[in-house]
Amino acid sequence: MKISIIGKNVRVTPGIKSAIEKKFSKFNKYFDRDDVSGRVLIRTYPVGKKLEITIFTPKMIFRAEAVDHDLYNAMDIASEKLEGQMRKLKTRITKKQKRQSIAESIYLEKIKAEKLKREDEELVRTKSIYLEPMTVDEAIARMDAIDHDFFLYLDVDENKISVVYRRVDGGFGLLEADNKIK
Repeated sequence: MKISIIGKNVRVTPGIKSAIEKKFSKFNKYFDRDDVSGRVLIRTYPVGKKLEITIFTPKMIFRAEAVDHDLYNAMDIASEKLEGQMRKLKTRITKKQKRQSIAESIYLEKIKAEKLKREDEELVRTKSIYLEPMTVDEAIARMDAIDHDFFLYLDVDENKISVVYRRVDGGFGLLEADNKIK
């Protein structure tokens, strides 16, 4: 697995790099393919260190983040979260299919989409909406007005379906569809 380590407001030392590579090496048992890659983003804030781990597979993305005063503790927490996600997925898959190894279970191309229904949750409501063309600022204002954490809209400037959302660390995020509306 290829790993890219990015430091924002922090220098990635050889010690940090080797600790991250050691943590990532335990995920190799889940993946034996070359097209799996990982990214670690390290940020420093006045209140602590934040570590975001993302693993990209052909069919799924695993992501975990942790904040702690000690970077190595944040690394342990995020790594445990990520492994928990993988174990949960493996358990769900093995209940539906014949017994497999963990590495075989993670390959989502072997799983039919209809077999991945959540056992503990079900779709309880479907809602159709008309996407009104508006600017990002208008979308944020509407999101605040309805007291939601996200808002789906049609961006008037880019002519794209977009989602504005409230970030955990404060501020807002924006997701834009790559394909434009014709």
